[in-house]
Amino acid sequence: MSKIKPAPLPPDTVIGGYRVVHKLAAGGFGVVYLAKDAEGQQVAIKEYLPASLATRTAGELLPQVQPEKLSLYRLGLKSFFEEGRSLAQISHASVVSVLNFFRENETVYMVMNHLEGASLQDFIITARELKTEKVFRESTIRSLFDEVLRGLRIVHQHKMLHLDIKPANIFITDDNRAVMIDFGAAREVLSKESNFIRPMYTPGFAAPEMYRRDAQMGPWTDIYAIGACIYACMQGFPPAEAPQRQEKDRLTLALNKLRGIYSDNLIEVVEWCMALDPLSRPQSVFALQKELSREGERRYTKLSVSEKMRMQLDSLITDNKKGAPKIADTTRAGSRAK
Repeated sequence: MSKIKPAPLPPDTVIGGYRVVHKLAAGGFGVVYLAKDAEGQQVAIKEYLPASLATRTAGELLPQVQPEKLSLYRLGLKSFFEEGRSLAQISHASVVSVLNFFRENETVYMVMNHLEGASLQDFIITARELKTEKVFRESTIRSLFDEVLRGLRIVHQHKMLHLDIKPANIFITDDNRAVMIDFGAAREVLSKESNFIRPMYTPGFAAPEMYRRDAQMGPWTDIYAIGACIYACMQGFPPAEAPQRQEKDRLTLALNKLRGIYSDNLIEVVEWCMALDPLSRPQSVFALQKELSREGERRYTKLSVSEKMRMQLDSLITDNKKGAPKIADTTRAGSRAK
């Protein structure tokens, strides 16, 4: 029998002066709500509510935690709170803005700006269904990740790691920004400290060291995920997960099939980022930025990332007699939880 997920807060619940409108997303680690502040402005609120540790019945405010799980629950809560505190100090167009964070109802809430648009995952699925040779043009990929890396560099400068970079957590907004959302530090703490919580990793995007309790993580861990995201933008689907690659690595074989479609340089960048040995990867975002923006490989226009992606999809759809789902159909509000 599957475990019943904790019930979300009902509409019109007031927390910290914000009124809940409705649930946007829910997953194993928390719930995200659309809410309004005192001035009526829309915000996204993420609630710490790990399904492995807490339950909540419909209509209740307080999570129920079994005594034997309380210490782990509090450990994750502390990490989630510290994550909110750190993100609130970062102001960058490519990093989700944390407007407020507070404790209430024996949990923690993180208030973020509300984003309109679609995730990179939505774009990949739409482009993949057109069955063209290229999922995205190389210039689009380079422009997109140049923008993402600018934000990630600031995150690392604040002594933080994202730890859950994947296409679903890169949001392309309607006002033409690529924004990293849904940081995973608190999930990582619980995964490392608990014997019974299943690691909350997305297959293909988590670096090998994330599967080991004693491994040291650093910028190179997020860089592995960046490489996996670029791979997904080229192939249309994720790479094999790290434990599988450690048994039999077919990454080079898969990338070799893309030679002639994408530049050797871009393929080598992906291999570099996704090296199984952390020391063999770029050790800083700056090192990766330098290689990804090599003048000989840059073919940018003055269009924004979002404009480029939408123009490319519009062009592909026009050429494809069967058409494809519109990006607007997959649009959903920005911040979400696993």
